[in-house]
Amino acid sequence: MKVLILGATGLVGRNALRQALEHGSIETVIAPTRRALPAHPKLDNPVSSDLQALLPEMARRPVDAVICAMGTTIGKAGSKAAFRHVDYVLPVAFAKLARQQGAGAFALVSSPGASLSIPLFYCRTKGEVERDIRAIGFESLTIVRPGMIGGERDEFRLAERMIFPLAALLRPVLPRGLRINPAANIARALVAAVAAALPGERMITSRDLS
Repeated sequence: MKVLILGATGLVGRNALRQALEHGSIETVIAPTRRALPAHPKLDNPVSSDLQALLPEMARRPVDAVICAMGTTIGKAGSKAAFRHVDYVLPVAFAKLARQQGAGAFALVSSPGASLSIPLFYCRTKGEVERDIRAIGFESLTIVRPGMIGGERDEFRLAERMIFPLAALLRPVLPRGLRINPAANIARALVAAVAAALPGERMITSRDLS
């Protein structure tokens, strides 16, 4: 099968890319990125500083499934509009194209705060992307809502550096839903979901990933 991975340079996306390339039933991984990835015999890596500009090229690369691990923060993106472009516009645009080309399975990294009823911009954007991915009509849809994501990021996040050591210390007594979710575990759930492509919708939460 051919799998499209969005967000392959991020913490979860890097893990999903590695696992997908190692997966026996995945023949090709297509990973559009802003900077080139290390070469691999199974990897097709279109590169552009503007990912949306790759959509016409992606129309010539039909896939069987999509893993979307795209995500940023408003601080890193620089504005609400830029954040929405990464977390909503691009995932929905690539999802629509992949579905039109015949993709049957989609796995999305979302957020435990995703909601259309919460006025917070971040939560509402996550709720909107979940809603609109559902509306595209994939035969198999998996939404993953991890809690705190553990792993080595490219960028420094002060809050994580402060909270993670405490969370690790308290792990034995913390409820499963409040434990750190290793990025590799999240990626494993994503890859397994598209490889199995079970009909219907599934929700995977922090309790399932710790």
